[in-house]
Order: sequence, then C-alpha cells, then structure tokens
Amino acid sequence: MPRISAASNAAQRAETQRRILTAFGELLFTHGLPGLTMTDVARHAQIGRTAVYNYYADIEELLIAYALDETERFLLDLRESLDALENPVERLAVYVRAQVEDLSRRHLPPGPAMAAVLSPSSFAKLADHVGELSVLLRGILRDGMAQGYLPESDIAQLAQLIHGTLSSSAARGDGAGQDAEAEARLARTVRFVQLGAGARFDDAGRPVRTIR
Repeated sequence: MPRISAASNAAQRAETQRRILTAFGELLFTHGLPGLTMTDVARHAQIGRTAVYNYYADIEELLIAYALDETERFLLDLRESLDALENPVERLAVYVRAQVEDLSRRHLPPGPAMAAVLSPSSFAKLADHVGELSVLLRGILRDGMAQGYLPESDIAQLAQLIHGTLSSSAARGDGAGQDAEAEARLARTVRFVQLGAGARFDDAGRPVRTIR
C-alpha cells in the first residue's frame, strides 16, 4: 500500500478547510448568521460534523476565520490593483469600487453586529486585520493631497466618512449584480466619494490638480 506523504496530507487538510470556509460563506449569503450551526456547515460542505470541529471549535471561531481569510485575500487583490495605478484619484476609485463590491458580496455582519456576536478578543483580532484597509485608504488620501489632486483636510476624519459611505452603499446593494443598472449605481458611488474628497476633473473626466 502506498504511503500518504506529508505534502498530500497537508493538501488534503487545506482542501477540507477551504470547503468548510466556502460552505460557511455560502450559508451566510443564503441564510445569514442567526441560527447558523456547525451541523448546517458540515452538511453544506458535505463532510462529517466531527471534521468541522477538528478545525473550528464553534461558530464564533469559524466566523472569525472566514472573515480573516476573506479580508486577507481581498487585501492581496486590492494591493495588486492599486499598485498598477499612479494617480491617487484613480486609485481612490479602485479602492471604493473594490470595497463596495466586496462588502456587498460577503454579507458579513456590519461592525457593531460583529461586536455583538464575537468575544472581545476575537473582535479585536478582526479589527486589527481590517485596520489595514484604513491604512491603505489613508495612504491614498495622503498622496492625493501631497500631489495637489485633493485639498488638505483631516485624513483620519475623511477616511472615516468614506468608509461610512461605502458601508451604506453596500447595504443598498450598489455593488451587487453585473447589469448596467448595478454598474451605474456603483459608478455614482465612486464619483460621489471622489468629489466628496475634493477631487476635480476636466471635460474628458480625467483628474486634475486642484493645487498647482
């Protein structure tokens, strides 16, 4: 009988864990968090309930693992998209679009709701991870102001206002769907945030410096 290598074992564990997280995310989308059980997740992932408990002790641990995994993957993709652009106003557009689409897709409970279902230590872990998004946004705003594309303002306060706008936009479903109406809603949100940050555009829609 052939021996199972450590690499194969690790790959199998990674695949099982991915199936659990995927099943959990799909159930969040279709049913929401209230009432969701480990048994539901196991059934949806088509694996034994005991197998789920081998990876996660309870729904709270599974929720935080899912949120951290999704946030990490989102951050990697977002950084790649931002690195491909130089203009800070265009980078702001990419950030806004990606955030609204991601918030609409994941269907995670908003911050206050997450705090209500997670222990303080788990919520703090998630908050630290999500804080990396704020660092990205503040960097974009700082570059915009330094290069004269955005007027000087309180960066921390402006970032907070932008994130509030993005959460409201996602709650309305502005980033959901792929039809022309959904794209128009998302485009309006992007331009609303850019203008709110003080960006200005020429007749062709290209960002222009407000300070020369």
